[in-house]
Amino acid sequence: MTIDQDARLKKLRFRAWRRGFREADLILGPFADKHVASFSDAELDWFEILLEVPDHDLYAWIVDREPTPPQFAGPIMDRIKAFRFEVPTTLPGVRGDDHGG
Repeated sequence: MTIDQDARLKKLRFRAWRRGFREADLILGPFADKHVASFSDAELDWFEILLEVPDHDLYAWIVDREPTPPQFAGPIMDRIKAFRFEVPTTLPGVRGDDHGG
């Protein structure tokens, strides 16, 4: 791994953990910690773009409150959605158990 790639991965993990919306942080942070090191450059590019999405929109897609737009649907989003069930937390909604508005 190059220094530039290592810095990119650290930045992505930091951004995934520090979104400012706790429920999203608690899914995306652990997901990034576990998976971004194995992503291809194209997958890293996609994940960077995903992290630009407003928190509430992204979280609604992850917990299936709103349909995921086609440009964000696909294998990585599917992995994030499945990962929410692996996250050890008791916050309502983080594991997809809060279907309120």
